[in-house]
Amino acid sequence: MKLTALQLLLWYEALWLVQAAAPLGPTSSLPQSFLLKCLEQMRKVQADSTVLQERLCATHKLCHPEELVLLGHALGIPQPSLSGCSSQALQLTGCLRQLHSALVLYQGLLQALTGLPPELTPALETLQLDIGDFAINLWREMEELGVAPAVPPTQGAMPAFTSAFQRRAGGVLVASNLQSFLELAYRALRAFAKP
Repeated sequence: MKLTALQLLLWYEALWLVQAAAPLGPTSSLPQSFLLKCLEQMRKVQADSTVLQERLCATHKLCHPEELVLLGHALGIPQPSLSGCSSQALQLTGCLRQLHSALVLYQGLLQALTGLPPELTPALETLQLDIGDFAINLWREMEELGVAPAVPPTQGAMPAFTSAFQRRAGGVLVASNLQSFLELAYRALRAFAKP
């Protein structure tokens, strides 16, 4: 009986892992060259945000974003809306616009972190540049597809980090949220890959 239950559990876990790794259902397609460039840019941004997180952890012992979640709410760190990229509502135009808006939001959040200690400045600047490049690439593709909005999105209100601790904690949270965003963006873009 225990062996059957264990086999069933392992089968269920394997099925869940396959579903989690599988791309969302396709609704349209994007050029392979664009998707490859996006993948490369996502890897750069992910590596940059990991470096920022690791330096904040090593230097300031801010290693657990989960412990900072309440502070993130108090600071008003916004989360991007990605409802158009979910498996239930996946749609090319809406998803691309939301991905681009999210990148613009992260550009603003990173600008709000200006004032981090000097040893973190190079990691922050590299992350800002790579997110900017990714946003530009995405916008150009939207223009080529004819789905770019008439007015580019704006950053909106950004949190005001009033102390060095808030900036450092905000850096950990922004980098962590960015990692989660990149995972969803990767799945969504894979769904638009040409068969």
